[in-house]
Amino acid sequence: METPPELEAAAGNRDDVAIAVREYDDETIVTVDFGPVIGEPTLDVVDDTAIVVVDGTHLEFDVPPEATDVIVNDGILTIRG
Repeated sequence: METPPELEAAAGNRDDVAIAVREYDDETIVTVDFGPVIGEPTLDVVDDTAIVVVDGTHLEFDVPPEATDVIVNDGILTIRG
């Protein structure tokens, strides 16, 4: 599973946003850490679109087809697939 390009673009614009992709035998996990300075993100998933709002910035991205879970916990967006 690849990181949605909209998240990569958001991270590329800010030094305090970090993206990590971890590959396991049966699962891929993409995490986006928005950092403590930006604030707590909120997440809504509507159909196949994820909407993240953090510090007044609105990000939309298509949930990867292989994703089984998209959550936000403690300021970190996690996509499992």
